[in-house]
Amino acid sequence: MSNAPNETQGFAFAHTMLRVKDLDKSLAFYTDILGMSVIRLNHYENEQFSLCFLAYLAPDENLPEDDNARREWLATRRGVLELTHNWGTEKDENFSYRIGNGENGGYGHIALSVPDFDAAIAWLDKNKVKFKKRPEDGRMNDIAFIYDPDGYWVEIIKQKH
Repeated sequence: MSNAPNETQGFAFAHTMLRVKDLDKSLAFYTDILGMSVIRLNHYENEQFSLCFLAYLAPDENLPEDDNARREWLATRRGVLELTHNWGTEKDENFSYRIGNGENGGYGHIALSVPDFDAAIAWLDKNKVKFKKRPEDGRMNDIAFIYDPDGYWVEIIKQKH
């Protein structure tokens, strides 16, 4: 039972945004390795940045073709990841974002639940994904943490039924 104020009924967490240095590398990671789908990708020439929205789709789920319909559909979607890319950062080998897991903490991680934890770990190993914490490290052997191309942490957890 929720103790939330009546005025907040229907509020929902929609998405989180990560700034990325190289959009191509990030898209390859989140789509080819983690299996997300690109929902919208917009490039803003005047402002020199791009926005990309990713989410997991059910096998039989189809995206609306019309851009306005897709935008409305996206506004109702849960668990969306927004990647923001400021153009030119990919060309600067010394550039990096403060990801929030350094000395002073801050931002932590995103988490993905997987139906077969062992198969997911094997897939990540096969794709040479770098681990922050492998399942066998420490006492919590039912979670893992991996790094995305920018060093953000992605927690991998088993779906509980």
